[in-house]
Amino acid sequence: MQTGLLHLHSFLRWVVILLALITIVNSLRGMLMKKHFRRSHQRVSLFLLISCDLQLLLGITIYFVNGWWNAITGEGVDIMSDPMKRFYTVEHTIGMIIGITLIHIGYASAKKALHSEPKFKRLFWYTLSAMIVILASVPWPFRQALGPHTWFPGMH
Repeated sequence: MQTGLLHLHSFLRWVVILLALITIVNSLRGMLMKKHFRRSHQRVSLFLLISCDLQLLLGITIYFVNGWWNAITGEGVDIMSDPMKRFYTVEHTIGMIIGITLIHIGYASAKKALHSEPKFKRLFWYTLSAMIVILASVPWPFRQALGPHTWFPGMH
């Protein structure tokens, strides 16, 4: 179960990244070309929001299944001295929560705006900010201190 959850969580990151890129490009095009905000623009950002929420639920499940919670609450455990434990318990967790919060704020504020221009602007800036935070918080394969990782789940 643990491996399956981790593979699903790893695979879903690509869905989140793709939907975030589509939202950013659509919003930028909408701003620059003075387009009308359509239902399709809202749907893509809604799917991004749902994907992020699903990622959060999977991440929390993995967090408890892997026993990270025990590592934090255990006596004599120095999380900050171990780069891998620090990354997953502090940096990854906080970064992703910030990123998902920005996605939520962007979606809600765009939804509340009355005209197309502020809708596109809000979606663009909040999603771009979230994307930067999320990309910085992903355990990419080139982050050697975090152990072996692959670009795609299940591939070595």
